[in-house]
Amino acid sequence: MPPNVNVLTLNSPDYPTILHQLPDSPQQLFWVGAAPDAWLGLPRLGVVGSRKITPYGRAVTQDIVTELARAGIVIISGLAYGVDACAHRAALDAGGLTVAVLPGSVAEIYPASHRNLAADIINNGGSLVSEYPVGMPTLQVNFIARNRIVSGLADALLITEAAVNSGSLHTARFALEQGKTVMAVPGNITSPISEGCNNLIKSGATPVTSVQDVFFAMKLDRHNAARRTAFHGSPEAEKLLELIQDGVTDQEELAASAQLDGPAAGSALTMLELAGRIKPLGGGHWTAA
Repeated sequence: MPPNVNVLTLNSPDYPTILHQLPDSPQQLFWVGAAPDAWLGLPRLGVVGSRKITPYGRAVTQDIVTELARAGIVIISGLAYGVDACAHRAALDAGGLTVAVLPGSVAEIYPASHRNLAADIINNGGSLVSEYPVGMPTLQVNFIARNRIVSGLADALLITEAAVNSGSLHTARFALEQGKTVMAVPGNITSPISEGCNNLIKSGATPVTSVQDVFFAMKLDRHNAARRTAFHGSPEAEKLLELIQDGVTDQEELAASAQLDGPAAGSALTMLELAGRIKPLGGGHWTAA
C-alpha cells in the first residue's frame, strides 16, 4: 500500500462514529489528506447533482457553496463530473474545506481528469476517502454504494440540479433512510435536468432558493458558523485564531493565554492577518475577519 494511504477499520478508535450508524457500514475506510477527525467536528453538507450540469446549475451551485464554505461548512461530494466537481471547486475557491468520496481506490483517481482537483482538495486541508482498497477497479456498482457514504458523512444533503434518473437521487434516498434532511434547488419546470429536484420537492424535500434556507435547515446561525472554520497553519496560529474567535482581542492577553512570547505571538498574528483570518483593530487589538 502506498505510504500516503491510510486506513481505518470498523474497530479503529478513530473510525467515524457517524458511519457506524449505517446499516451497511464500510468495513474499511481508506483516506489520504487530512484525517477524518480533522473535519468531522465541523458542520458538513453533502452537495451532489447532475453530471450534465447546465449554466443555471453551475451558477446556483457556485453561489450557494461559496457562501457555505466561507461560513465554515465542510462540503462533501463525489468528485464526479458536473455538480460534484463544481461544488468541490467552489469550496476550494472560497477557502473552505471539501471532502471527496471516491467510487474506487483513493490511489487511482476517478475520473482521471479530476486528478488536479483531487490534489487541490488534499493540499487545501481536505480529504479523499473510499471504502475500496488500493488496486480495486472502479466498478459500476461502486457508484451507488459510494453515495451512501457521501450522505452518511454529511449532516444534511443538498441537490442543486438533477434529472429524474440522476444518480444523485440514490444519494437522496440514502440520506432519507439515514434520517438526514434532504434539500433541493427548484428549477425550470420545462427543463428535464431539473425534473429530479422538482420531484424531490413535491415529495417533501426542503426547497432551497437562497443560502439562508440551508443555514435554517441545518439549524446554523450564518454569522456564527464561521467561528469554527478550520485553519491550517502553525499550532501557535491555530491557538491564537481560536482565542480571537472566542472573543480575546488584546495581543498581550492572547500571547499569555497561548503561552507564547511576544515575538512568537507577533509572528503568528502576522500569519493569520496575511491569510485573511484576522484584522487589526488598532492599539494592539485584533478581531476575526
